[in-house]
Amino acid sequence: MRKISIFILIFTLLLTFAHQPGQLSFVVHAEEETPEDEPYVRKTIITVDYTAHEWWLVRWKNDDITCRFMVDHEGLPTADEVKTWCGTTLENEWVKTKPCNLEDYGGDIKKCPGLYMNYFQSYPSTREVEIELPLPNVWLALQDCELISPQNTCESLPSLKFIGEESLANEAIIRIQGTLDHEPFSCAGDVCSIPISPTGPNGVEIEFWADSSFGDSSEVFTALVRLMPWGDFMAPDGTSEDQQLWYVDVISDQWRGTQAASCTETWQVFPDLGGPAPWLLTPQEPKDLYTTVSFYYLAGMLISSGEVDATYCPNEGMETEITANSCGVQAAYDKVIEWQNHFDEEIFNAAAETGVPAQLLKNVFSRESQFWPGIYSTYQEAGLGQLTENGADTVLLWNPSFFSQFCPLVLGQERCDLGFGNINADEQAMLRGALVQKVNSSCPECPVGIDLSQANFSVRIFAEGLIANCEQVGQIIRNVTGNDPGNISSYEDLWRYTLVNYNAGSGCLGDAITQSIRRSSVLDWDLVSSNLSEGCWGAIDYVDDISVAESGLQPTPTSWVQFGTPSAQQLTAIASPQATPIPGTTVTPAPTSQRTPNPTPTIGSYPAYPTPTTGGYPPQSTPFQQPTAYP
Repeated sequence: MRKISIFILIFTLLLTFAHQPGQLSFVVHAEEETPEDEPYVRKTIITVDYTAHEWWLVRWKNDDITCRFMVDHEGLPTADEVKTWCGTTLENEWVKTKPCNLEDYGGDIKKCPGLYMNYFQSYPSTREVEIELPLPNVWLALQDCELISPQNTCESLPSLKFIGEESLANEAIIRIQGTLDHEPFSCAGDVCSIPISPTGPNGVEIEFWADSSFGDSSEVFTALVRLMPWGDFMAPDGTSEDQQLWYVDVISDQWRGTQAASCTETWQVFPDLGGPAPWLLTPQEPKDLYTTVSFYYLAGMLISSGEVDATYCPNEGMETEITANSCGVQAAYDKVIEWQNHFDEEIFNAAAETGVPAQLLKNVFSRESQFWPGIYSTYQEAGLGQLTENGADTVLLWNPSFFSQFCPLVLGQERCDLGFGNINADEQAMLRGALVQKVNSSCPECPVGIDLSQANFSVRIFAEGLIANCEQVGQIIRNVTGNDPGNISSYEDLWRYTLVNYNAGSGCLGDAITQSIRRSSVLDWDLVSSNLSEGCWGAIDYVDDISVAESGLQPTPTSWVQFGTPSAQQLTAIASPQATPIPGTTVTPAPTSQRTPNPTPTIGSYPAYPTPTTGGYPPQSTPFQQPTAYP
């Protein structure tokens, strides 16, 4: 009773204070979700001619016309059309009505139950149709600069050039507007040139859009731009021997300049000044990818397939069932060199089309398969990049553009439109299997047992796979840190994390990122690699082989197969590693082709058979494995 009295007293006091302004007042609002504005859709209404077909829905009993409506096609109306015009009740009754058999009703048609459809007439007509129209667009380019790749340098201070585009006849872009580092700008007309000052290493953000005479605007586009000077700008009269250059990098969907380094937009990161490291470059021509590495596994495959005659060697040139001995490597050397450079043009073209660095692709193929694009049935790894079903899952889930092209080759378009994450498990398995088979170039009836046209085609698929992995890496880092990857790590290290993801799986990488961010707000390869769990340690050697060994200029082979390490006098000339100078470029010496006498095998033992991908793709926690679903 005492507790009730106290409660009543407190309640009375609160009511009293609530009616005395300035004494006590508070308002509690329910948390409301801010509704998202629907994206603007540009529409117009046009008048079109068509032939109208009038139908009546009539009752057998009394010839009562229960519903009149028109359709725009020949033939009977559909049930949906009847439902739309006449309502659910009449549509259900019509659907359930059976044909009227007069014998069943004594010849009296009025005794037939239900409704029948009666065609009345057709005539020309017009109607108004609402259609969607393309929005205006704005593109971004540089002015007063001929951009030099791969360093992305200008010899003079450039300006940003915004180019408006209106696709509607009789309409035009009347103004381009935006903000540069939060400062507004505006230009009348369809072209706008804006000077840009040095930005610092992190660049500045730009927003821009175009206004149309149609009475609307384009969507608001964004860009991240970095402009950095190089050279002695303080020297009087330009007397410095140091050439004055401007490094320019632009990250935007609307960029119309030199293709940006792959995944920069996904990660919101700039490459290092002076361009990416050598292992992340695409050379000027395919011939610059030329290599001369003595691959023991590739030599073994060429011998066992009959392409190379090594019968004069001990054990006919074979050290194991799949690898050549030193004599076999010498016998196969010319073919090994020819074979490892056979795919250079396809690699170069795939790099040009996807933005994935050509040298990275070649290094991955060297490390994964030594350029033998068959399948290892024991481990279900196929092709130049040794694709597994787990790897195929990543490609299909994290590269929706590739999925939309590949899926209709296997499933119906209606199922493909749902996205990989929304189709059923059997369909997903079918697509994974089909993709693995697509990169498997084994062909018993083909010369040397390999379908080279299939192998060439598969190069693009592996490039798309690396893009998928870089997308997944970006999402992992955002999930764990709440930050864009470029804010906490470098372009080069982000590619290293991508190689971990490709080789060991997202579970390994996600756990390492989670542990690393607890120690530091900034991520680098040393920190992340030190936090890889024991089952994932193999990925460290994998990354080092591709990115560190010979600075990427000499691909390194898969760890489980032998490759030649001849003496200095025996080794064919291969470019040695060099740091990329700023502002110059590293020039790869043109390789020479000469026979390598008696290659010396690598010291140490090698397993006779391939081993599964590092870690065997350990179980992955949901946040690191895949997005919820594709729309």
